[in-house]
Amino acid sequence: MPDLAAPSALRFEHHPAGRPALGIGTATPRLSWVVTAAPDDWSQARYELEITRGGQAEVHPAASGEQVLVAWPSAPLAARESASVRVRVGDAAAWSDWSAPAEVEAGLLAPADWTARFVSPRDTALDAPAPIVASALELPGEVVKARLYATAHGLYVARINGERVGDEQLAPGWTAYRHRLRYQTHDVTALLHAGGNDVEILLGNGWYRGRLGFQGGRAIYGDRLAALAQLEVTLADGSTHVLNTDGGWTARESRIVGDDLYDGQRTDLTRAEGDRTPVDVLDADLSLLVAPDGPPVRITQVLPAVSVTTSPSGKTLVDFGQNLVGWVRVTVSGAAGEVTIRHAEVLEDGELGVRPLRTARATDSYVVDGDAVLEPELTFHGFRYAEVTGVDDLLAADIEAVVIHSDLERTGWFDSDHELLNQFHDNVVWGMRGNFVDVPTDCPQRDERLGWTGDIQVFSPTASFLYDTAGFLGSWLADLAAEQQKDGSVPYVIPDVIRRPGPATAAWGDAATIVPWVIYQRTGDRDVLERQLPSMRGWVDRMAALAGDNLLWSGGFQFGDWLDPTAPPEDPFRAKADPDVIATAHLARSAEVVALAAEVIGDADTAREYGELATKVRDAFAREYVTPGGRVLSDAATTYALALQWALLPDAAQRKNAGDRLADLVRGAGFRISTGFVGTPLMTDALADTGHADLAYRLLLQTGCPSWLYPVTMGATTVWERWDSMLPDGSINPGEMTSFNHYALGAVADWLHRRVAGLAPGAPGYQLIEVRPLPSRRLARASARHITPYGEASVAWERSGGDLRLELTVPVGATAVVTLPGQETPVEVRHGRYEWTVPDAYAPEEQAPAEPTIRQLMDHEPSWDRLVSAAREAGVATDEAALADRLTRFLDAPATTVVDAATADGFIPGADRMRALYETE
Repeated sequence: MPDLAAPSALRFEHHPAGRPALGIGTATPRLSWVVTAAPDDWSQARYELEITRGGQAEVHPAASGEQVLVAWPSAPLAARESASVRVRVGDAAAWSDWSAPAEVEAGLLAPADWTARFVSPRDTALDAPAPIVASALELPGEVVKARLYATAHGLYVARINGERVGDEQLAPGWTAYRHRLRYQTHDVTALLHAGGNDVEILLGNGWYRGRLGFQGGRAIYGDRLAALAQLEVTLADGSTHVLNTDGGWTARESRIVGDDLYDGQRTDLTRAEGDRTPVDVLDADLSLLVAPDGPPVRITQVLPAVSVTTSPSGKTLVDFGQNLVGWVRVTVSGAAGEVTIRHAEVLEDGELGVRPLRTARATDSYVVDGDAVLEPELTFHGFRYAEVTGVDDLLAADIEAVVIHSDLERTGWFDSDHELLNQFHDNVVWGMRGNFVDVPTDCPQRDERLGWTGDIQVFSPTASFLYDTAGFLGSWLADLAAEQQKDGSVPYVIPDVIRRPGPATAAWGDAATIVPWVIYQRTGDRDVLERQLPSMRGWVDRMAALAGDNLLWSGGFQFGDWLDPTAPPEDPFRAKADPDVIATAHLARSAEVVALAAEVIGDADTAREYGELATKVRDAFAREYVTPGGRVLSDAATTYALALQWALLPDAAQRKNAGDRLADLVRGAGFRISTGFVGTPLMTDALADTGHADLAYRLLLQTGCPSWLYPVTMGATTVWERWDSMLPDGSINPGEMTSFNHYALGAVADWLHRRVAGLAPGAPGYQLIEVRPLPSRRLARASARHITPYGEASVAWERSGGDLRLELTVPVGATAVVTLPGQETPVEVRHGRYEWTVPDAYAPEEQAPAEPTIRQLMDHEPSWDRLVSAAREAGVATDEAALADRLTRFLDAPATTVVDAATADGFIPGADRMRALYETE
């Protein structure tokens, strides 16, 4: 029996454990901890928090089993105040040892805490070189503590005595600048010394003043770059010295002569920096300043070049082997002249495929004279390939890719014996990394890179498993609430740079309700619901108003089932699923979520109001869009998936028929995906939950186009925006909107975690873990592990020798409900490691049914593969999707008639040839 471990991973709010929570934005930070080991029968019944502040320790006891987001028990922290916290836990009999201490320090909590003012160079031309504002501080003694509080209108990079401050990139990040501007707190004690100290701040255009959005706008937030900095230094004698940005600072031009997030950075290292000139003090609203809720953008990895080759046109091309986000770092020796680096995600005809970038130049250039290490500071790119000019005989050892993204803590992993599926999951992870650059963007490479609400709405469950996103998404939701319009409309992108009146579209606006609910379910953070509830209600009220008295949201603009693969490349709006059905379904779903959220926070009246609304909308949906037999209007896979997963079908018979119809649509599509952004995350759940798990796996593991694994077969290392962003012949999709790094279609990874491996949250924060794996004969093993708020949980199953073995780890503080494959009665277990062995239901070979129907023939994969092969060789159908489409009206017919069905009773040439080939095989 294990001993009781001392608590560990003590953290404040959603800031990561192991780093001081420096500059936290609340005076009463909640605390969480993990107990990594405990006796089998142990449960936390009490805890003590020791908080040391100002040299005085105070102990706060509590008779509670809570260990996640526990309320701060002491007096609120004052601005700049620090505290050291330890915790110990116990049952009724004994205590654990104390945890290691964790440090927390409040930032500047109110406008009055700021004595600095924004300063701006007087030369504010948009195309002027990036400016540097500077000052100096004389210190008469030894430095024992120093903090730099800083932010900017634009990007900033601070240096003290020539050394870079902090490891943040693209600071202060991107928020809804008109409502919220993030500042950073830096510990700069080690950078200062007695005597004179130089402080410089480089400013870049960034999101504030650079080109932003596909409409081509610049300076959307303002046309003047500005810095705000407050350097506070404590000396050994106890005295405090402060350097503020004020009218005494100066400005000069840097060697960066151009910078833009879309177009890149141009640097002239041979250029002398400009003369010092005065600055202007700006009258800016300091009440907009907020401390970070999540981690900043950092350099998280550096990848070496995989190859350096020459293109057909004679260009030097570098392949880094991975579609990533960041920039290229190149070392040059004795170079003179201009070095230019262009970026692209793919090659086309052996050259950089830059058409998907649209107007983004994605080019960094440098004028050099001598040895140098070249890399930008004020831009980033999405790329796998780089074209380099100006460097003779470039070696792979001289060039590398610098990977950046918000430095979130990795919390989730998946593995299986299926190589392509594992690569797809890796692609999902890399896609998330590249698009979580301070806001959850749609893509990282073209002239867009915006926080599209629909993308993160569908992807948030996957994101919240893979990484600790609570602080990151909590900050983004604060921006959403701030930019939500008075009538409740939710902008299509957050931060809102499109700025259209009354933006209201289903699935996109529903990020206001779904994302907070996902955060609560995955972290147990009740406060996020309380904070966001007015925004959540506002969005549902807007939808209900648009729906009117009949509660059917019809007409008006909708994105619909965006990028349905049947929609033409030039018109992604033309999805098969009726947009009115999608809109009304989302009204029902979001009304239900608001009711559930209100119930959690104890608002009974709101819970009742929106629960009744959800019921009425479901009834209206069923009357208008569902037949008595369970057909759903537009007869599209997406509408069936929505109706099935969101309880929009009134009775069991309708539900069964709808599930069967969805299965037939999958068969008729040749087991290829036929949904866009809205339907894709729900398809595998809808199939599995209606008794068609095998079809869900057929869909998941399909490699033909369109499918999740088709891009993997084409060498993709991230998830694509379109199912066919690259066509089978290697050419780029002709649509204007084509990205090779979008995460939305990767939302199915949540199904891999929850159902394939079987690791799902059964209660908020994984305090209850639902273990219900869904094995398949198509996989021999699968596993998932997740760092829950209580610690690491893992599930792994393997089929071998006629048995299925399941292994489970449950962290201390959590409970698991386990439903073993082939058994109906669940087993409840507490913390610990467990193993079960049950008969493998998939051990026997799949047998073809006697006297099968065409439907059954298609479901028997060996028979179906033979039929497809015969049809293709006879020239009857080019691939399985085309053959399936021919057969879709004959699924109930005897399998003996399959050739006649495929060839329209012989009217399509090749019938005799196909019959001979099929029967011979």
